[in-house]
Amino acid sequence: MESPQAVPEHRSASRSEGHLCGAKLKNAKEMPIGSAITTPGSAAEYKTGSWRNYRPIHDKAKCTNCLFCWLYCPEGCVKVKDGKFVEFDYDYCKGCGICAEECPVKEKAIKMVEEGK
Repeated sequence: MESPQAVPEHRSASRSEGHLCGAKLKNAKEMPIGSAITTPGSAAEYKTGSWRNYRPIHDKAKCTNCLFCWLYCPEGCVKVKDGKFVEFDYDYCKGCGICAEECPVKEKAIKMVEEGK
């Protein structure tokens, strides 16, 4: 039986250093292609909402507070308080539209609109 080979150590950015891949970043658009956030819990430091082309708009009058949007949002961008929708966290929302697609209300309570309109 062969012994396992040693895995080389890689320098990863520490949370306190506030950088990734050795360079200080201001936002997600500055992340190099193929980069990875390697420090657990550091993803909150990289606001990725600037990636989106569409943003969700919530219509409070149509909302039943079923919270399917909260349940299905892959980024946790639907903010809820006391069992009711509060707002979207646009700093991290990537505009995927899953929240709008999963809204069960016939006249959707969430509509995707083009960013900047």
